[in-house]
Amino acid sequence: MSATSCTESAVSSVIWSHQCTLDDLKAPYAVPESAVRQLDSSTGWTRRWMTTWKTGRANVIFPVRELASAPVPWSLPSRTFSWRPGQGHRPGLECLVSTGRQHGFESLAERRLLLALDFAGRVGEVLSQPFRLQFTLTDGAGEHTPDYLALGHEAVWLVDVRPAARIKPEDEVRFAAAAQVAASAGWRYAVVTGWRRQVMTGIDTLSARRRSMADRLGLRQQLLGGVHGQPRRFGDLVANTSLPQVARTQAIHLLWHRRLAMDLAQPFKDATWIYRVGGRDDREAPTAANR
Repeated sequence: MSATSCTESAVSSVIWSHQCTLDDLKAPYAVPESAVRQLDSSTGWTRRWMTTWKTGRANVIFPVRELASAPVPWSLPSRTFSWRPGQGHRPGLECLVSTGRQHGFESLAERRLLLALDFAGRVGEVLSQPFRLQFTLTDGAGEHTPDYLALGHEAVWLVDVRPAARIKPEDEVRFAAAAQVAASAGWRYAVVTGWRRQVMTGIDTLSARRRSMADRLGLRQQLLGGVHGQPRRFGDLVANTSLPQVARTQAIHLLWHRRLAMDLAQPFKDATWIYRVGGRDDREAPTAANR
């Protein structure tokens, strides 16, 4: 490999924290064409495929072509979350800063997705198990309940979570059906099988300081001023404030809220380069256009 191609490869692997999306964070996955071919996509499929939404009073059924009228804000999880001794998965509730509410998850893999959505998705609402999909195949019928519907400020995401090693052929068909429904509704669709290297460790670290924090000592302005015009290593940045130990927590808070930036593809430590985001007179963190 030439020096040029090595450099391009290194640059393309950067994941800037201030502008990353779910696509940047998750491991690549594509629904196999063999699964897509099993779907009945003949004329009128959007009338035949049905979605069932659970609301406070009753179940409401909408054909796929009428998803724009679905009761998204009032829907409840299609399945009941359960907690019992000896069960093989670990459910729970994750509080998202984006929505100000707790959201259910059925596994630690789903919890990590919620954390990623809170950081990168900029979501206004997240629905667990939003609807039950009934679809037709070339040789029968199928059913699937997607894991999440995330209503972001820039896109709506329909998401399934399944570790790569646990995906079976029947899962691939369900994913293909969910992807087709999402496309017809103008949504994005993703199957999260895992995460790019280092990403989730970094986001988990930043999440410890994602909630509202007071700044009575004015440390945030010192931190932002510390990267005025040029990046600084994290350890040096906080060391040059009036109270370094407290400045660490404030710096992490600024990283979560995208006022400072870092490369999530690298381990987060004192040697990590920190950039300022925005600021009319400041050098901004690198973007996709100037990497």
